[in-house]
Amino acid sequence: MTDPKLPLDDLPQAPKGAPFDLLEGVRVLDLTTSIAGPYATLLLADYGADVVKIERPGSGDDARAWGPPFLDGDSLWFMSVNRNKRSVAVDYTADPGRTLFEKLVSAADVVVLNQVPRVQEKLKTDAATLQALNPGLIVASVTGFGLTGERKDKPCYDLIAEGYSGVMDLTGEPDSPPQKVGTPAADLLAGHDLALAVAAALVRKGRTGQGAVVDVSMVESMTRFMVPRIASYLGSGEVPARSGARDSVIAIYQVFDTADDPMTLGLGNDAIWQRFWQAVGNPKRGEDPATATNAGRREVRAELVAEIQAILKTRPRAAWLDLFDANKVPAGPIQRVDEVCADRHLYERGFLYTIAREGKSPSPQVGTGVQIDGRANAPRRAPPDLGAHETDIRADWLGES
Repeated sequence: MTDPKLPLDDLPQAPKGAPFDLLEGVRVLDLTTSIAGPYATLLLADYGADVVKIERPGSGDDARAWGPPFLDGDSLWFMSVNRNKRSVAVDYTADPGRTLFEKLVSAADVVVLNQVPRVQEKLKTDAATLQALNPGLIVASVTGFGLTGERKDKPCYDLIAEGYSGVMDLTGEPDSPPQKVGTPAADLLAGHDLALAVAAALVRKGRTGQGAVVDVSMVESMTRFMVPRIASYLGSGEVPARSGARDSVIAIYQVFDTADDPMTLGLGNDAIWQRFWQAVGNPKRGEDPATATNAGRREVRAELVAEIQAILKTRPRAAWLDLFDANKVPAGPIQRVDEVCADRHLYERGFLYTIAREGKSPSPQVGTGVQIDGRANAPRRAPPDLGAHETDIRADWLGES
């Protein structure tokens, strides 16, 4: 009996060519688990850093147990944020593991943690302890609430951070309960912030030799994501409410129904507004002085939405998308995940691919999402098996035979 076909079987192989090398020579010791920290170190690894995961013997990163779904016994969540890394399984709370850990800290450029301050002090992974071993070290922490303040030792997950940030209160229909974003947004945003801060700290270190203590809060990263909403409230006193994303500052910027499937439509400026009406065969409507500006359109938004909705219900989505594409009107489908993963444009960009794994099914991957010098990034290695690289790391980092 043959194995059932999986969606990954249709993915192309990893992009050819050399991996990105912008951070080549930078050594990163990764003590993190779950998503936010590993996503940060994934980004650093994608840009060329040598990232070594320090994991608990026996169990490793928490995300290794997150499933189903599993692929050949390995968590797909874990594999999604851990390519291009090597793994060492060591208990660094006591010798002999502590000795190895301190040697690796001394050889590193960056240490990344997701432990709250109380745990850092208990395990002697706090910045003061680590920088005493390596004065030029960059110590980067991603925690729920940051390293200071009354909440610094509170545990946190993505869900908790989204609730604090206000994004859940504004996500969903007016009569629905608050909704979480459909991806671990706080984790990913905080991880991105940490990687960017580390890259900036490395620039300064290269100039001055000075280390750094980077402090990233998931709640603050997620709340910064809300900056247009927060700034608008602070300057107007108007408290935004759930609207099904139909209350944009742009008058026509939402989901519409068609004769079959829903679509998105964004008429973001006056020229696009006119092109829309030309496309649907009523150019004079686009020239009406009363709705010639976004401010004017917002005054009668409800009437305009109803008028446009009536038009779009007359034809299938595919016909509208072809028409709007021809007239340079921003519009698009609302794709399911399976449709995203079948998007040939993403294949052509080298964004979705598989990495071969010895003796196992290939690992599906979502790429760096950035092209440099006209090419997509190529991966260095598949997500690591637990503790697979201690011998290599001892040789590469510590010079041990």
